[in-house]
Amino acid sequence: MEVMWVEKYRPKSLNEIVDQESIISRLKGMLKVRDVPHLLFAGPPGTGKTATILAFAHDLYGDENYRASQLELNASDERGIDVIRNNVKNFARTRSLAEVPFKIIILDEADHLTEEAQHALRRTMEVFAGTCRFCLICNYSSRIIAPIQSRCALFRFTPLSEENIASQLRYIAEREGVQLAKDGITAVLEVAEGDMRKAINTLQVSTALGKDVTYDSVYGVIGMVKPTDISDIVKLALKAEFVEARNCLRKLLIDKGLSETDILRQIHGVILDSKMKEKWKVRIIVAIGDADYKITSGADPEIQLSALLASLALIGYEMENGY
Repeated sequence: MEVMWVEKYRPKSLNEIVDQESIISRLKGMLKVRDVPHLLFAGPPGTGKTATILAFAHDLYGDENYRASQLELNASDERGIDVIRNNVKNFARTRSLAEVPFKIIILDEADHLTEEAQHALRRTMEVFAGTCRFCLICNYSSRIIAPIQSRCALFRFTPLSEENIASQLRYIAEREGVQLAKDGITAVLEVAEGDMRKAINTLQVSTALGKDVTYDSVYGVIGMVKPTDISDIVKLALKAEFVEARNCLRKLLIDKGLSETDILRQIHGVILDSKMKEKWKVRIIVAIGDADYKITSGADPEIQLSALLASLALIGYEMENGY
């Protein structure tokens, strides 16, 4: 199988990282003096956390010593205390062979480590501070225990701008000989929601139907419903055409096999992007949240989605009659 484009086009240097200027500036300052504390990278998925630390390691050690000087572990797969006692300690207790006197251990998805493992890690960070630096990567820094947070320099990553994601997509498409239509970029951006990794993967998957990536080809391979289809269902419900809206929704569920969570998220997005008055948006968002809570609590998904459409119908009636 062809190599994944996410890996193929991963930045090799901090100079290639975009949209995280303040973070890159701080890291480049550390590179100049080669004085690196323990690091904690936090932020939404696909915003460049792993790519940034790997690029930092490339710049710090060079191509020759890069592999031997850093260890990358995914804490969501190996989350117990044995990983800290064995894998991490065995790597941390040996000195670096490069000019830089310490190695780097990268713990991706560190917020999945058990609390027991985090306490073991805290002690390991203290004992091997002379030979090793840790970089913990997580989506939610609040799930990292306070003693570890206090030992790390915190870097908060923000979602990438659509302009920078689109620019990277065009660059990859040109290098891969893919015809990327304007509406194809729009579709990928809708799906990715600021996640560069998801955007690149979606672009690659979309080429399965041919070298032309369009709005229809993107939604044709990712197993999601077009926002326009969800928008039509919402419009029907707000017109108090409840039965027709429910029939259309059930048809989408059967044809696409979507989960109820996906449907709720897309309805949520359609409402937020609509031009209706804010007071009606608030009413509908509350109804969506109520349906989501009941579904996650074990209620029947189809009944709750039907109840949501019924709520939209009632709200639509009030909107039409000026209540």
